[in-house]
Amino acid sequence: MSRPTTAATLPQDDLLDGLDPEQRAAVTAPLGPLCVLAGAGTGKTRTVTRRIAHLISAGHVSSGQVLAVTFTSRAAGEMRTRLRELSASGAADPTAGLVQARTFHAASMRQLRYFWPRVMGEMPWQLLDRKFPVVRQAAQRSRATTDPESVRDFAAEIEWAKASLIAPEDYPAVVAGLDRQIPAPPEVVAAVYENYESIKSGGETMYLDFDDLLLFTAGALEDNAVVAEEFRDRYRCFLVDEYQDVTPLQQRVLDAWLGGRDDLTVVGDANQTIYSFTGASPRHLLDFTRTYTDATLVRLVRDYRSTPQVVELANTVIGQASGRIAGMRLELIGQRPPGPAPQFTEFDDEPAEAKDVARRIGSLLASGTPASEIAILFRINAQSEVYEQALTDAGIPFQVRGGEGFFQRSEIVQAMSALRAAAERDDLPEDAPLPTLVRAILAPLGRTPQPPTGQQARAKWESLVALERLAEEIQGLGEPLNLVTLVRELQSRASSRQPPVVDGVTLASLHAAKGLEWDAVFLVGITEGTLPISHALGERGSGGLPEAIEEERRLFYVGITRARVHLAISWALSRSEGGRRSRKPSRFLDTVLPQQRATTAAKKRPARSVKVPEMDEGLFAALKDWRLETAKEQGVPAFVVFTDATLSAIAAERPGSESELVALPGIGPAKLERYGTDVLAVVANY
Repeated sequence: MSRPTTAATLPQDDLLDGLDPEQRAAVTAPLGPLCVLAGAGTGKTRTVTRRIAHLISAGHVSSGQVLAVTFTSRAAGEMRTRLRELSASGAADPTAGLVQARTFHAASMRQLRYFWPRVMGEMPWQLLDRKFPVVRQAAQRSRATTDPESVRDFAAEIEWAKASLIAPEDYPAVVAGLDRQIPAPPEVVAAVYENYESIKSGGETMYLDFDDLLLFTAGALEDNAVVAEEFRDRYRCFLVDEYQDVTPLQQRVLDAWLGGRDDLTVVGDANQTIYSFTGASPRHLLDFTRTYTDATLVRLVRDYRSTPQVVELANTVIGQASGRIAGMRLELIGQRPPGPAPQFTEFDDEPAEAKDVARRIGSLLASGTPASEIAILFRINAQSEVYEQALTDAGIPFQVRGGEGFFQRSEIVQAMSALRAAAERDDLPEDAPLPTLVRAILAPLGRTPQPPTGQQARAKWESLVALERLAEEIQGLGEPLNLVTLVRELQSRASSRQPPVVDGVTLASLHAAKGLEWDAVFLVGITEGTLPISHALGERGSGGLPEAIEEERRLFYVGITRARVHLAISWALSRSEGGRRSRKPSRFLDTVLPQQRATTAAKKRPARSVKVPEMDEGLFAALKDWRLETAKEQGVPAFVVFTDATLSAIAAERPGSESELVALPGIGPAKLERYGTDVLAVVANY
């Protein structure tokens, strides 16, 4: 196929304004296969939208013949906005706004609605946007477990199989050769999968789930020459964003769209492949130049997001990855002015880690960093509770991204109800240790001795374990405690949490943080067994599952590259205050903490970066006397007023004003209003 040269058809100069040499090379590359390896913060969206505008302005293609696909509605919307801005500025053909920028599923549904009568005749169809009831019915038919978490895990496994182009009858043989955690024996999952497909297509109306949209679209183009010809006459040029995350099913749709043509631009970064559990694979990105031997390859490596210090750490971490294809590696080059070095801090326990993170966030807020530009990122959602509490105690607003706050999660609401009901009973053994009692109450809800294998079931289990440990932590504060007072304290903590707000610190899992960025990022809980996650470590002594370990490394890399200026990485040696210090820092820190490692070997404990002021013992005693009186007047346990840790902080800092008092851990707006005047009086009189 002959192609016009770019020299004869350069776009308007405005399209190239402000582009670095690599971005310019990507924008002006010849029509045809183009692979853009775009590292984090390298101006990917700016580059690809200018690429589209260039092709239109140069007359290579009309705007209506371009189909750009990405993986989220937010990313597709951003792409459409950028294209409209280019049109409005006169830097591109005014019709650039007609470019179709959609997700794979949205594009397929639009095409399927148009072509359905010619492909399927009069058979009506309807989108199945809530598959839970159908999967549950399929599980019942298969005599499989039907609790909500198991049903969600079956649904996720069916999605993975369909995205991987695995039919029900082939499922057991395929998973037998994979290191994949599945929610039930392969034959059971296959039976649920087969019944699910049967139920969807067994009535007068055919129900299609989101994966079916892709399957039927690919099938329509593969099996119907007239439909394929009409589609390919309409769309001549394709662009795929986040190409490292395509699944085999999405690649099949893309191949059907192309129909042997090669007017394709793909953009991706193999270093940010973190969704293999959904079927995503970087293989298509890594093999692009083998598939299209005449492809143009451009690397975007100038990082405009992060300081050189953050970029250097990111390069060091990902530089230790194994199995990377040399030609596809990216080493970022920071373009921003220098900033502070990333901080690495070890703590005795998680509460201490959380309190110090809240303290440092308070300092950032005081120095002018907006709360919306600060994030705390963790590996699993169950880790959020201790940070929600620390931010609440410090009076710092926050929002949980990608999920509910800890006490709003359905499994925690259910567990709290069970604890309340148990507290009202009079037949519980009086001499049973409280942790044992709590564990027994949570057992029927899914708190098994060992974690389950399904992803949803494991997430619920992790939340229940976090609640159990919270109960142990409350008991460890040294106050008299039984089930009634425990429930009261848990309810107090739940009610004190702020509702989600827009202008607050973001709490998010590393997966939920993909595609986002903040001025300051706190990566917390970076320990072996958490990052990398425990099920990536394999059997004891195995050294871990190599592919799973490398995906965990990429997840850490994604977390690091979310930070623009401030980056803090921390870990705790034990979960609860006073607990056994059995944890180790993540293996991913081995290459970035040589001095700390050496100190650990020599002294058994690395130096702490946290300094605690000396506590005034007399003032501490006076505060405890005041607390005891107050607790008696209110008819509550003393720790509900203030914990020993909070009184220790007051006795150490000796605040003289409300602003100084509220800055201390454990004192939020509610407690300041209720007790602030009295506490300041105790300090002043002492």
